[in-house]
Amino acid sequence: MKEETINQLREIKSRFRFLMNGVASQSMREMGLGYKLNWGIGLPLLKDMASEYGKNMELAIELWKEDIRECKLMALLIMPAEEMDAALVDLWVSQIPNVEIAEMAAFYLFQYLPTARDYAFKWISSAEELTQICGYSVLSRLFLRGVMLDTRELNEYIDQAQTALSGESITLKRDVIASISKLASCGEDYENILRTAFKAYNLNVF
Repeated sequence: MKEETINQLREIKSRFRFLMNGVASQSMREMGLGYKLNWGIGLPLLKDMASEYGKNMELAIELWKEDIRECKLMALLIMPAEEMDAALVDLWVSQIPNVEIAEMAAFYLFQYLPTARDYAFKWISSAEELTQICGYSVLSRLFLRGVMLDTRELNEYIDQAQTALSGESITLKRDVIASISKLASCGEDYENILRTAFKAYNLNVF
């Protein structure tokens, strides 16, 4: 690790201590968001700090290694998506600790991967709930950006979404439903197909 990166990492962690929000940190712990350390710092402050450092792959990798909420989020904010290779993407996805990081990873980083669409379909077929959440969250962002699905992809998406909606995870169902809603908004044809496919699930999204 470069000396500059070591100094930046030390500086960032020191700044977190001064920005600690004890009330927010306690609230997150009560919601089950477990981290070794959680300073309770809000995203606006983290985004301001991230802008000072800019995109920096080496620093992002070192931040991600820390079991600290704010380090994980900073890593997502400063990692240049176009520089991530498949091995690094797979590693980070496998190390996602909770729902907050899964959804933030999709929003701030993974939707911008050059092959985000392929990763998303890989992830929604995973046996790991957090990986699935990440996949559906990425698809939601892509649908909002107007990404269309071909017939094979649409059929696969419907099959996976139906399976997820038949499961027990309320959080996963929430993200699946959000993605269905966003895809339905892409056009009348999609809406009609999805309305029929998910009629038995009584989704209030059409």
